[in-house]
Amino acid sequence: MPIRSYRPSDLDTLYKINQAGVPGVGAETKISLETWINLSTIFIATDKEDTPLGFITLMEPGTMSYDSDNLRWFEVYMAENDRSLIYVDRIAIAEQVRGQRIGEQLYKAAFEAFAERDEIGCEVNINPPNPGSMRFHARLGFNQIGDKTYGKQGYRVAYYVRALADK
Repeated sequence: MPIRSYRPSDLDTLYKINQAGVPGVGAETKISLETWINLSTIFIATDKEDTPLGFITLMEPGTMSYDSDNLRWFEVYMAENDRSLIYVDRIAIAEQVRGQRIGEQLYKAAFEAFAERDEIGCEVNINPPNPGSMRFHARLGFNQIGDKTYGKQGYRVAYYVRALADK
């Protein structure tokens, strides 16, 4: 499975993949998705014709132009636990190729690219529930370290980390 960097010509396809993954990932406009992509490290999984099949975006802690309560939660976690971390903003896979371990390949690219960090962190929806993502992250060695409920609607996420470096 080829993994490569983002190209601006990928945006339309990535937008469609992202929107098909809602509510597992946050809904975006093309403009907002492009903004987050430009702030992040992104890996694209492609088929033999170089068509994007999925993507993972990784955000550096301290990226204040990325207004994310979840990233701020991880920044506090890092400070309190003296840990270095890269934050997974989102991972999304095209519907027609889900279950083919594309997400695993994207995570492997992230693990290798950020191997000098202590951990990689992400959040998974609890409400609305996303049991498939919980199983996926558990299979990859992620452990839950916290959770938080947002707003009156009871939107709730679980926070997960996976060790990257042996320290």
